[in-house]
Amino acid sequence: MKLILLHGLGQTPAAWDVLRMDLQALQVEAPSVFSGADGVLTYPKIYDSLEKRYADEEVPLCLCGLSLGAVLALDFALRHREQVASLILCAPQYRVPKWLIEVQNLMFRCMPSRAFADMGMSREDMISLTCSMKTLDFTDQLKNLTCPVTILCGEKDTVNQKAAKELAALLPQAKLAILPNAGHEINVDDPKALTAIVNQVMYG
Repeated sequence: MKLILLHGLGQTPAAWDVLRMDLQALQVEAPSVFSGADGVLTYPKIYDSLEKRYADEEVPLCLCGLSLGAVLALDFALRHREQVASLILCAPQYRVPKWLIEVQNLMFRCMPSRAFADMGMSREDMISLTCSMKTLDFTDQLKNLTCPVTILCGEKDTVNQKAAKELAALLPQAKLAILPNAGHEINVDDPKALTAIVNQVMYG
């Protein structure tokens, strides 16, 4: 099984570095979710890039994503059920709340340009991306998802806990865990706990 680590908005693949050192998986990839998307960033472009990269994989995939990465992982699993052996969704949203997008965009407009340069994008790209996610809603498709799902959320991540619990309730096969020492960025806040969970999911 190949493990794919999908980082969140505001992160780079380096956010997985500590976790990767202790993983048992022999095949691990942590791509930049923004690579391969030409022009102004939008969610469809980012998803298309991910799909082109992994749609023809012959090895079963375990997708582990945080926030935006979790949305991408869930989306891919719904469209390619035969390829995805398991999902690990950290701070996931299955129906993107428009109010959250508006709050994020207000924050982005107040942030200095150099803050976006570190992520390899512009303020305009960030706002374009989040705005393009306003209509995402996987609710009606969730019944088609059959692979095992592990849903994680940091105890301090009050914004995403509700969605994590709702998603777990909508998926009979899902397991939910709230990590007491983590906020939104589980892969940064508590990589050891996340590593243990990933190893358990992949190898039992």
